[in-house]
Amino acid sequence: MQVELTHTSVLLDEAVEGLAVRPDGLYVDGTFGRGGHSRAVLERLGPGGRLIGFDKDPQAIAEGSRLAAEDGRFVVVQRSFAEMADELRLRELAGKVDGILLDLGVSSPQLDDAGRGFSFMQDGPLDMRMDPDRGQSAAEWINSAGESEIADVLYTYGEERFSRRMARAIVERREQQPFTRTADLADVIKQANPAWEKHKHPATRAFQGIRIYINRELEDLAAGLEAAVAMLSPGGRLAVISFHSLEDRMVKQFMRREAKGAPVPRDLPIRQDQIATRLKLIGKAIKPSATELTANPRARSAVLRVAERHL
Repeated sequence: MQVELTHTSVLLDEAVEGLAVRPDGLYVDGTFGRGGHSRAVLERLGPGGRLIGFDKDPQAIAEGSRLAAEDGRFVVVQRSFAEMADELRLRELAGKVDGILLDLGVSSPQLDDAGRGFSFMQDGPLDMRMDPDRGQSAAEWINSAGESEIADVLYTYGEERFSRRMARAIVERREQQPFTRTADLADVIKQANPAWEKHKHPATRAFQGIRIYINRELEDLAAGLEAAVAMLSPGGRLAVISFHSLEDRMVKQFMRREAKGAPVPRDLPIRQDQIATRLKLIGKAIKPSATELTANPRARSAVLRVAERHL
């Protein structure tokens, strides 16, 4: 019997509020997932409104296709949100989008499905790809990458301070037997971690780093942020939910840079209002309420930031 895996959308009301949805507007959900945010947006759209969903995950696309069959205002596209500009230009919608939502990271169904290979808590094939049909799997990479490359990935993307010890342990073990399962890799990493953090599995940061690297998540985020600003209409909103410091730092710095404009020499006789800016920050960073955290502990690290396309 197949178990249905559910996903609770994080900061659902806050994100949709941040988009300032207009009934006749055009919106993009760059990370459809299981459609929680998309359905909330559709509830606010009128008959003339439209929503386009993007996702790389075939299971998310299957769910999106079901929603599209039910609601003619919605279409779903199997592409990364980093490629949204190409798709929207094909549809002649560049510069016409009223709001774009990005809910970053891995979803609960992906984590809870051992067969996807994201979790160190459940044993499954060592895959970790958002789209299992494209790119290199985690097993293929971990069994072929050099020790220094593995250490760099764990340190850069996982912020793991014991990355070199872990990389050495991984390389030594794979010489005896290649890695194929998540539990096997998690155990080797756990044994190489000399300082376990309270209430955190010792392989947490390492698995995060591998997942981000395999899926090019930070590269996609950088491209997606640029694409989003280019596709928004004047006054259109960009709402981004991130789940760890690397993502949030990128989003915060991007929005601030676009709100401040390009730096100019101090002695140049130019006023601040003469500097070209593309975004205006909307409010402060929003985090989940105590009520939401009680209902969904996985929301604890979420941060929502909202900006508006400058007129």
